[in-house]
Amino acid sequence: MKVMKTLKEFDPEIWQAIQDENNKQQNTIDLIAAENLSSCAVQEAQGSSMTNKYAEGYADRRWYAGCKNVDDAEKIAIARAKEIFKAEHVNVQPHAGSQANMAVLFSVLKAGDKILGMDLSHGGHLTHGFTKNFSGITYKASHYGINRGTGYIDYDELKKIAERERPNLIIAGASAYSRIINFSEFRKIADAVGALFLADIAHIAGLVAAGVHPSPVPYADFVTSTTHKTLRGPRGGLILCKNEYAKKIDSMVFPGIQGGPLMHVIAAKAVGFKEVMTQEFKDCQKQTVLNAKAMAQEFVKKDYTIVSGGSDNHLFLIDLRNKNIPGIKAQNLLEKAGIILNRNIIPFDDKSAFEPSGIRIGTPTVSSRGMKESEVIKIAGWIDLVLSTGEEDESIFDKIKKEVKNLCSKFPIPLLHYS
Repeated sequence: MKVMKTLKEFDPEIWQAIQDENNKQQNTIDLIAAENLSSCAVQEAQGSSMTNKYAEGYADRRWYAGCKNVDDAEKIAIARAKEIFKAEHVNVQPHAGSQANMAVLFSVLKAGDKILGMDLSHGGHLTHGFTKNFSGITYKASHYGINRGTGYIDYDELKKIAERERPNLIIAGASAYSRIINFSEFRKIADAVGALFLADIAHIAGLVAAGVHPSPVPYADFVTSTTHKTLRGPRGGLILCKNEYAKKIDSMVFPGIQGGPLMHVIAAKAVGFKEVMTQEFKDCQKQTVLNAKAMAQEFVKKDYTIVSGGSDNHLFLIDLRNKNIPGIKAQNLLEKAGIILNRNIIPFDDKSAFEPSGIRIGTPTVSSRGMKESEVIKIAGWIDLVLSTGEEDESIFDKIKKEVKNLCSKFPIPLLHYS
């Protein structure tokens, strides 16, 4: 192989796309609840030569030779995850949270078994039984949701559904639920109906790791997560489980649903886990929650409807129906002003998922940048100004975009730069 040219020399189109993305991330406010910032150390590990190594199997039990170095990286990642979450067994090989959930379901259920998960329209996830997802196609899914009056999970109703449906497995976890999840109550309900219990903490794993949200590990048979989002690592998946399920889980991840693990990503997971153990990370997670609370309350003051009335974690949903603004329009208007968030269906929405009545706001990225309550309250004011003005005054977008860029310049983000 000839000595490779730099990325800019060899593929200027992709190089430019990366530069444009760097510029966008540096100069816009990211309020997408599922996104966060990985450190330069994480990015460096993920972009390393470990991407060249095939390592089917597990440490010290690979199908290929020459795996000592990647074995070391995987062992380190596992040991750190065990320490962080106080887990009996850890598998760091899932490529994503969805594969982590698939591995759990495939390992202990057979096709046609019953699962009970949170309704997608109430804040659940595709892999919790959505009809067009493998989980809803393979298994008979039923769903629980939130109380219409309070916006909180209705545990009494959940118990009734579980007693009626008698699921083989109950799933706790959400992608758009802003309150503390009572994992102990889920365990009681699962035991009462003879079900296994899976806690999907993809969104709140960083909060759990920092002790600002209760951990499901003492209660759940299985815990799954992504390694990005609030964990701030590379994009990937993670499974924690009791020792009694270790063999089933490992054999289902490989060779059940995956082949070679992504060893560069696993190395980056290890780096991310080391960062999780720092006081800086713990402080950031606490600030993430404080920012979400402050921002939600600021919107309440401005007569916005917040689902459940506030937030206990890193996100919240705004029901825009009293403002007569479709979620998709709000998303697009705010992007023009340099504020990035996503439209979102709200519980009991009368609109479609593509054109829903709400938006979802998350504070992980701005918190990782170092922003605190005063900054997020200011951002809430900008959002209100854009949504209140709409398209009636085009100059407002340029005005807010300049203010956004000025704020972002005070809180730069870590980015690797490629020559």
